[in-house]
Parts: sequence; C-alpha cells; structure tokens
Amino acid sequence: MRFWRKVFTLGHFVISLMFIVCAFVLILLATLQLWQSLQWDSILALRQRLNGVLESIALLTVAVAALELGQTLLEEEVQREAHMSAPTRVRRFLSRFMVVLVVSLTIETLVLVFRVSHDAPELLPYVATVGLVAGFLLAAWGLFIRFNCCAEELEPEAMAQAKQEDEKLA
Repeated sequence: MRFWRKVFTLGHFVISLMFIVCAFVLILLATLQLWQSLQWDSILALRQRLNGVLESIALLTVAVAALELGQTLLEEEVQREAHMSAPTRVRRFLSRFMVVLVVSLTIETLVLVFRVSHDAPELLPYVATVGLVAGFLLAAWGLFIRFNCCAEELEPEAMAQAKQEDEKLA
C-alpha cells in the first residue's frame, strides 16, 4: 500500500508542476497580448486594442486559477500527504478550489460583458448565464460549508491537526 501512496504522491506532484508551468505560459501569452495591444505604431483600432487588453485579463485569470490549483495540489497532496477522509480536509481542499473557481468565473463574466456588449450584444444572455453559474457555485459552496461545520464538530482533533500542519508549513 505504501508503494501506491508514493505513486499517487508522485502523480500529484507532476500534475502540480504541469499546472504551474501552464500558468507561467499563460502569463507569458497574456504579456505578449497586452504588449501587442499597447503598440501605438501599429494600425489597430481602439476596439481591437480594448479586446486585446480584455483577452490579456482573461488569460491572467486562467493563469491565476492554474497557479492556485498547482499550489493547492502541492500543499495538500504532496507536502501534507492529506487523505480526504476527514471533513476538515475535504472542506479545506474544496474551499481553496471554489475560491479560485468563483473568482475566475466572475472576472471572466466581467471581461465577457465588456467584449460582448461592443461586438455582439445579442450574446449578453449567455454571458449572464456564466455570471449566474458563478453565483450558484458561491451559494452552493456556502451551503456546503454550513452543513460541513456540523461534521467538523464531531471531529475536533482533525481541525487541531490541520492547524498544526499549517504552522509547520508557514
């Protein structure tokens, strides 16, 4: 069983590194996109420049999500060797993921509203749907945390252990 645990830890480590590499590639692409948009000697229209800046923001949003997922996997699965049986662990892992997801979807909704309102206003209901999904995820996450608190009260030692691990990693 220890062998398989090491295999899974190695797999999580590789996936975490891949998320981090992808995040830096996205940051590079966002920088290039922004640089192209700010080139005043090119013949880009103002709307094209705006779309380039908005595209750069969208790429950075995805980069933040990928970077945070890489960090979460690295900390929770590799450094801590966390096992997702304790309610505290599940809540922590899911909460970190949901924060990134909800914030990313909200920023993406904002970027899409600006882009679509200029280019294709008939698509605004679809953009609003993305915003509604972000709101729904936030509400569902809140319910999950509320219901999960009862489970944590049954297992106070897991919360104490998680806090001790946080102090060791800091």
